[in-house]
Amino acid sequence: MISCVVQAQPFFLKSTSGGKPFLMNIYYGTDGKGAYVKYRGQQGVIPLKLKSQTVQDKTSKLKVTYVWDEVIEGKVTGTYKLSQQANQISAASYWRNKDGKLFKLEQVKNQDDYAGKVSYLLHGVLLSFSQGMDEQLTFDYPDQITKKAHLPGFDSPDPQRKGSIDDYNFDGYDDVAFSIPDAGMGVYRTFTIYLYNPMSKRFELLAEPNDDRAKCSGFCDVTLDQKNKLLLTSCRGGANWWNNVYKYTASNHLTWISSKKAEN
Repeated sequence: MISCVVQAQPFFLKSTSGGKPFLMNIYYGTDGKGAYVKYRGQQGVIPLKLKSQTVQDKTSKLKVTYVWDEVIEGKVTGTYKLSQQANQISAASYWRNKDGKLFKLEQVKNQDDYAGKVSYLLHGVLLSFSQGMDEQLTFDYPDQITKKAHLPGFDSPDPQRKGSIDDYNFDGYDDVAFSIPDAGMGVYRTFTIYLYNPMSKRFELLAEPNDDRAKCSGFCDVTLDQKNKLLLTSCRGGANWWNNVYKYTASNHLTWISSKKAEN
């Protein structure tokens, strides 16, 4: 399966059919997860539940189509469909359940609205961060509690922070990670990972393993082996590339399993 990471969001959309036009921002992350809509002139946000993701690679530009259910007070009230190609919206629509009305949507280019700010809605928690130099990370929880944290700063000429949504500890709940180019040559990315705790309903920073046997310090180029429930990292040490393997204990602590040179 191809994992699709959104590089430019939110997308600013306006209706082009169905009477008086309305405006909205639509936010989403990796593979369409963490999605929500915020209508201009209205308070609050509307969660979107992913129904499907379709990837087409018939041309030089990858086309991804998402379908989400609009969920208000636990009820599905409509459906959004959006096709993204090269960080542009090629087609979008909204189906309103109460009267069966279909609204066509189109992207509005407004760079001031974007300004590098990114947001996800995960487990009812609104997460906000910047892709640029601003290091602040904000968690707005459903119980009206707001928590703020600082993400690592940049020592790279390419200051681009990326967010990704995945189940990083294999417990069935999506977590969130943020990555930036390494401070050296920028050949790999270093990750900061927050795990969602379903008991406390809070996001908690995943501590970096402290094991002298590991060939990489910190989380570098993180990938997941979902089948074997392993977290993998890769980095360059001296003239060699190294792959490191970690596994979670029963108490949800990450432990080192092995390190070996990467095959050329």
